[in-house]
Amino acid sequence: MLSMRVSVLILLLFCPPLFAQTQFHRLFTDNAILQRDTVIPVTGTAPANTPIVVYLDNREVGSTTANAAGRWQLNLPAQQAGGPHQLRASGETTATADNILFGDVWLVSGQSNMELTMARVAEAFPEDLATAHYQQIREFTVTDRYDFSGPQQDYTDGQWRAATQTHIANLSAVAFYFARELYLENGIPIGIVNASLGGSPIEAWMGSHLVQQYPAIMQALAPFKQAGHIASITAEDTTRAAQWQKQLDSSDTGLAEQWYRPSYNDTQWQQLTLPGQLPEAQNTFSGVWWARKTFDLPTPPQQDLLVRLGRIVDADEVYINGEKVANTTYQYPPRRYLIDKKHFKKGTNLIAVRVTSQGGNSEFVTNKPYFVGTDDWRISLAGPWRYKVASRIAPLAPPTFVRWQPTGLYNAMIAPAIGFPLSGAVWYQGESNAGAPEGYADKLVAMAEDWRASWQQDWPFLTVQLTNFMARKPQPEDTTWAQLRHQQMQASQRLDNAATIVTLDIGEGNDIHPVNKAEVGRRLALAAQHLAYADDVDYQGPVLSDIMAKQDQLIVIFEEASLPMQLANPEQNGFAIAGADGIFHWAKAQVSDQRVILTSPDVSAPRQVRYGWGDNPAAGLFDSVGLPAAPFSATLESSGKQVQD
Repeated sequence: MLSMRVSVLILLLFCPPLFAQTQFHRLFTDNAILQRDTVIPVTGTAPANTPIVVYLDNREVGSTTANAAGRWQLNLPAQQAGGPHQLRASGETTATADNILFGDVWLVSGQSNMELTMARVAEAFPEDLATAHYQQIREFTVTDRYDFSGPQQDYTDGQWRAATQTHIANLSAVAFYFARELYLENGIPIGIVNASLGGSPIEAWMGSHLVQQYPAIMQALAPFKQAGHIASITAEDTTRAAQWQKQLDSSDTGLAEQWYRPSYNDTQWQQLTLPGQLPEAQNTFSGVWWARKTFDLPTPPQQDLLVRLGRIVDADEVYINGEKVANTTYQYPPRRYLIDKKHFKKGTNLIAVRVTSQGGNSEFVTNKPYFVGTDDWRISLAGPWRYKVASRIAPLAPPTFVRWQPTGLYNAMIAPAIGFPLSGAVWYQGESNAGAPEGYADKLVAMAEDWRASWQQDWPFLTVQLTNFMARKPQPEDTTWAQLRHQQMQASQRLDNAATIVTLDIGEGNDIHPVNKAEVGRRLALAAQHLAYADDVDYQGPVLSDIMAKQDQLIVIFEEASLPMQLANPEQNGFAIAGADGIFHWAKAQVSDQRVILTSPDVSAPRQVRYGWGDNPAAGLFDSVGLPAAPFSATLESSGKQVQD
C-alpha cells in the first residue's frame, strides 16, 4: 500500500497536467480584443494528443494537435480592426469565445497608481463614470497572484470587461483614460491587459533570469522557494497582527467607556482643529485616539448621506449617534462613506472617529474634503473637534508582504501573457523603489528589453515618471524621489522606441495617489500616438540641449522643438543653480527664445543647474501646449561649453 501511495505521488508531481476538455487560454475568452494586423498565436488546452480545429466565424483557419502535456497552439492569420467575431476550437469538446474584436492591445503594469480604479477618481470625474459607454474599450484585469516556482502559462481566472457603466468603476483609471484618448483619436478598438499590484517593487516584475545578477535579491528570494516558508511567515504575521490588535482593543479606554455614545461627556477633552495632526504624535504615535464633533440637521434626511472625511492616517472606525457605520483599515483610500439615512436625526447629531495608528504621524490629512451631506447641500466637518488619546502601545512590526518578493508577480501575472500580441506597454511604478534609487535604470532597461524579447516584439515602452509628492521644501534639496525620476528618464533614453511621461505638475503633496489620472492618460496617449502610430504630435515638454555660462548667468538651452516656451511662475519656477561649492540656491528665470537665463544673488559664478529636483518641486517650465519640462541636473563641465565675456 505504501508503494502504491508513493507511485501516485510521483505521478502527481512529475507527470504533465491532464485537461478534461478543450479550452482557450484565458486571454482568448468572451469579449477579448486581439491585436489587429498581425499573426496571432492562439493557445489553449485539451486532452493530450487531441486533434484541434480552430474556426473564426465558422471559417476554418487551421488545425493542430494537443501535445502530451495537453497544450496546443495555432496561428490565426492577421485580421483587420473590427468585429464582433467568434472564435471556436473544436476537439473532443468545443470551446467558443464570443464578441471578439480586433484592435490595438496594450499591457499596463506597475503598482497602485496604475492599479487605482475609476471608483477612486469618481468624485473628481463623475461624468466620466456616469456616461461611460465604450463597448470597444475593454480591460482584462489580471488577478493579483504570485508564484515563485517559475513562469506560468495561463491565468487561473479573469475576464474581459468593457468600459461601460456596468464595469467602469472597477477598471484602471490611467488605463481607461489612455485607451479612451487612443480610441477617440483613431477609431480602433483598444484592449488593455492590466497586470498591476499596489506597493510592488520592480524586482517583483522581473524574471529569475534577470535577478540572478543581483546577489542580494537572490538571497531575499531563496527562502520563498522553500516548501513551507510562505505558510510559516504568513502564520507568524497573522498571529503577531492579531495579538497586537487584541492588545490595542483591550487597552482602548474609548471602547471600554463607549466614547462613541452621544451621552458620553467629552467636555474635558482637548480641542483640535481638523483636518490636522494629532499633537501628541510628535512624529510617531502607535495606539488609538478618538475625535468627536456634533452637527445639526434641520430635518430628518430623506436620503442616505455622504460622510466625507478626507484621508486619515492610518485606520479609522466611524460612529454616527453611537452606531458604527463605516471603517477603513489603512491610510491611502479616501474616506468617502455613504451612510444609511436611518442613522441620522433631526437636530444634534454626533460623529465619533476612532483612529488607529501603527506608528507615525497620525492625522486627518489637510487639503481634502470634510463634510456631511448630499450633492445639493453640505455641512462642513472641518474646524474644531474634541479629541483624546485612548491607548499607547508599541508599534506593530510590518508584515512580510510575500506578494512583493522578487520574481513572484512576473511568474504569475506577466509570463502567462507572453506571446499575446501587443501594440505596446505602459509602466507606472517607482514609489516602492524610491528609497534606494541607485541602479533602478539598469533594472528597468533590463526588464523592458526582456519583456520585448519574450514577446518577440519591439513595441513602444512608455514610463510614467514619479509625480510631485510630500511637503515642498523652502530650500533646494537632493532627494531619493528626485534621483528615482532621473533613473526613470535615463532608462527611457537608453531604450529605443521609449518615452517617459512627466507628471511633475499634476501630483498632490499630501497624497501618493493623485486623482488626476485623466491627464496622465492623455499624456501617455500623446506619446503612443507618436511612437506607435507615427503621428507628428507634441508629446513631451521642453527638452534640455545644453548649458552655458556668461558672467553671473547660467543659460539653459532647449531643443527647438520645445518652442515657444513659457514659465508658469517666474519666481517659483523650479530652477536652482550652484557655483563651485555645489550649494544650490533658487534662481530667477527669464525665457528668451529657446533659452532660459538663470541668475541668483547668492551665486556669482554659476556652474550647475537643477530643474524640478526634489520631492515636490515647482514645475515652472512648459511648452506651448502646456506639457512640462522633465526634471534634470546638469553641470557646466559636462556640457563642455562656456560663453566668454
